[in-house]
This record gives sequence, structure tokens and C-alpha cells, in this order.
Amino acid sequence: MTYKQQFIKFMVDNGVLKFGEFTLKSGRKAPYFINTGNYKSGSQLAKLGEYYAHCIVENGIKADTLVGPAYKGIPLAVTTAVALSERHGMDLNYCFDRKEVKDHGEGGLFVGKQLEDGEKVIIIEDVMTSGKALREMLPKLAEAAKVEIAGMVISVDRMERGLESSLSAVQEVYKEFGVKVYSIVTMADIISAIEDGIIGGREYLGKMKEYRAAYGVE
Repeated sequence: MTYKQQFIKFMVDNGVLKFGEFTLKSGRKAPYFINTGNYKSGSQLAKLGEYYAHCIVENGIKADTLVGPAYKGIPLAVTTAVALSERHGMDLNYCFDRKEVKDHGEGGLFVGKQLEDGEKVIIIEDVMTSGKALREMLPKLAEAAKVEIAGMVISVDRMERGLESSLSAVQEVYKEFGVKVYSIVTMADIISAIEDGIIGGREYLGKMKEYRAAYGVE
């Protein structure tokens, strides 16, 4: 199996990717659901970091520091930094933002690497639904230093247009901010994994394709 196929199976095995009938926050009825909150053990987190690291290396994203938006991005940035060091010999810094600026002790908005002008950063997140996390992070980064955003890495690109747009969230943030979003896998990859027998869910394959035809983007 490719690492993308392995990751899709990993999501299913850990109850993160499920098939059925789900009402999403958008109100759409979807035949699948992704709940990254089901990652909860050390072994799962370690493996997750390896997949993120593989995505960074495969896409040739060059950076100095990984940034994990609070709160879900924090463990993701940490485990990815460890995986890059142990698996690929790449010793990158990491940091994450505070929800509120600390006005005592060392102070500052970020914990970990203190960002500097000219530093290249990769933002690490779980999934992108609306781009809210990126929109909240960009002014914080700009306040800290004049950094260069080398990209954003997420686990799954839903390839789904927004409620009021013909673009997906991934496409919108690139159009608005010029930030390229890389994903470990896409919804098209998941459909292919069902077709190829990598995972179960063949009974939902028709509905998956119908949903993609109705709401999907390329």
C-alpha cells in the first residue's frame, strides 16, 4: 500500500473516518464523517506524525519551523517535528500560539520557537472546513515577525465547495492569502481506496460519488 492508502486505513481502523448518514455543520447530509478527536493514544499520535512528515517530505516543503494553532494543532506540530527528526533527519523548530498574550514571565504570544523575520513556517492542522484557523493565525504570525508561510498541511482535503462559494476552503485560502494547502489525502483518494478494496464501505460508494458530484470541486 502507498502511504496515502495506509493513512486512509489508519483513519478507519481508529474510528476517525466513518461511513453512514451524517448531518454536517453546514446542514448537508453526508455519507461520511471525519472525527479527528478520536485520536487519543500515544501510538496513534506517533503514527499520525509520521504521515504528516511524509507529506511534507513528499511535497518538498522547505521550512524552519512548524506552527500548531491552538488547540488541535499543538500535538500535531509536536509529533510531526519528532517524526521529521527521527524518520527524515530534519530537525525543525516548532511553536504554538497562546489563546491570550502572556504578560508575565517570558511573555509573548507564542510558546516554543520565537519567530524571526525571514523565517519559513509550515502551519499544521487537522482538517480545513472553512479556513477559520488559518485566518485567525495569520495576524498572529504577522504580529510576531515577518515570516514566510511555506504552506499549510492538513490530514484530509474534503474537496468540497463552501455554502456561498464555488471554491473549496483550500482553494479559497490560496486565492485570498496565497497560502498553499497540502493534504495527506483527499476525498478522491478515499473513494479510490474503497474501490480498490483497501477499506470497507463499498455499500456507500454510490452515495460518496453522488455527494462528490453535488458538492465536490477538483
